[in-house]
Amino acid sequence: MHRQRVIELTLLFLVGLIICSLYALSARGDQSSIPANVLPFLLIILGLLAIGHAAIRLLIPTADGILFPIAGLLNGIGYVFIVRLDSGLASNQAIWTGVAMSAFVLTIFCDRNVLSLKRHKVLFGVIGLGSLILPLLPYIDNGLGRKKLWIQLGEFSIQPAELAKVLLPIFFASYLIENRELLTLGGKSFSTFALPKIRHLRPLGTSSFLSLLILIVYQDPGFSLIFFFVSTVLLWVATDRLIYLTFGTLFYTVGAIVCFSVSNSLQGKLSVWLSPWDHNADAGYQILQSTFAIASGGLTGTGPGVGSPQRIPEAETDFIFAVLGEELGLMGATAILISYLLIVGLGFRIAIRAHSAFETLLAAGLTTVIGAQAAIVIAGVLRLSPLTELQIPFLAYGPSSLVFNYIIFGILLKISQTTRLINPYSSSATNSKRSI
Repeated sequence: MHRQRVIELTLLFLVGLIICSLYALSARGDQSSIPANVLPFLLIILGLLAIGHAAIRLLIPTADGILFPIAGLLNGIGYVFIVRLDSGLASNQAIWTGVAMSAFVLTIFCDRNVLSLKRHKVLFGVIGLGSLILPLLPYIDNGLGRKKLWIQLGEFSIQPAELAKVLLPIFFASYLIENRELLTLGGKSFSTFALPKIRHLRPLGTSSFLSLLILIVYQDPGFSLIFFFVSTVLLWVATDRLIYLTFGTLFYTVGAIVCFSVSNSLQGKLSVWLSPWDHNADAGYQILQSTFAIASGGLTGTGPGVGSPQRIPEAETDFIFAVLGEELGLMGATAILISYLLIVGLGFRIAIRAHSAFETLLAAGLTTVIGAQAAIVIAGVLRLSPLTELQIPFLAYGPSSLVFNYIIFGILLKISQTTRLINPYSSSATNSKRSI
C-alpha cells in the first residue's frame, strides 16, 4: 500500500473514533434529543467515508493522504450536530452524503486527465454563469421568499450557484493560461514597479463588474465575494503581479460602497451587522443569540448535547459554527478553524507542486473557493462581517454545498495524484514557482 494511503487510513480511523465519541456524548447530553434510530445513519456516514478511501486507493493511489480525512472529519462532526439540532434531518443528510460521495468517486474516476478540462472552458463558463442566473428566471419559484439564491426541488432546496464554484475556476484558469503572457506585460514604469496597460485591466474590470452585479442582483455579498476572490487571486497567481490584486481590491471596494449606498436591502444587512441590538426583535435576533451562545461556551464549551442551540434560528444551516462554539468552546472552534487552514495549506501545496500551469491555477482557484467560503461564513457568525446565505463547507446542512465541495476535493486529489514530490524549499521548487 502506498504511504499516502496508510496515512489516510490511519487518519480516517481516528476520524471515526472522534465522530463516534462525539455522537455518544451528544446523545447523553441533558439538552439532547437524539433518538436511538439515528445510529444506523451515522454508521452509513462512516461507511461512505470508507468507500471514498477505497475509491482513492484504487483510482488515485498516490494522491494526497490528508485532504480527504479532513473533509470526513468536518462532514462527520457536522452530521452529529445537525442531528443533535434536528433529528428529522438524519436521513436527508445521510442521503445527500451518499450523493456527494458518489459525485466524488465519479469525479476521480471520469476525470482521467485534468488538462482535458481546458478544452471545454467556454462551455463551463456559460454553464457557470447560467447557474447564477437560474434562480432569477421568472418561472423559477424558490418558495423561500427573498432567498433568491435558492430554488425548490420537491422537498429539497438547492443553490444552483454552488455549481459555479466548480466551473468558473476552470474557466478562469483556462483563460489566464492562454493570456498570461499578454497580462504580464507592463505599461508605464515607476521606479520599482510598472503599471499595467489599460487594455490589460479589462479582465480585472470585467470580473469586478460581474462580482458587483451578483452583489446588487442577489442582495447578498456571499457569492459576490467568492467570485471576486477567485478571479482576482488567480489573476495575481498567473501573472505574479501584486498590482492586479491591489487594483482589483480597489475596484471592488469602490463598487461595493456604491452598491450599498443605493440598495436598501444591503443597507439593512449592514445596519444589522453594525447594531444588531437595534433589530433584536427581527433581523438581529439570530446574530444576537449566536453571540450569546459562543460567549457561554467559554474555553472548553458546555459539552456536546448540553448547550441550548435551539435558541438560534436555522442553526443547522447558517449558524452551526456558533453551536460548535457553544458546546465545544474556544478549543473546539479553534480546531475547526485549524482544519480549514490545513485545507487551504494543502490545496496551495498541491498547486505549487502541480506539473502544469493550468493545474496550478485550477488547484489555487478551487482552494480559494473553499477557504473564502469558510472565512466569509465564520466572519459573519463572529460579527466580523455582514451575514450571507452561504453555508460553511462540509459542516452545515446544505445538500448542494456538500455535493459540490466533494467534487472540488475530487479534482484537488486528482491534481495531487500527478504532483511532483519535491521539497518545497529546494531549488527545483523555487524554479517551479517562478515558472507559473
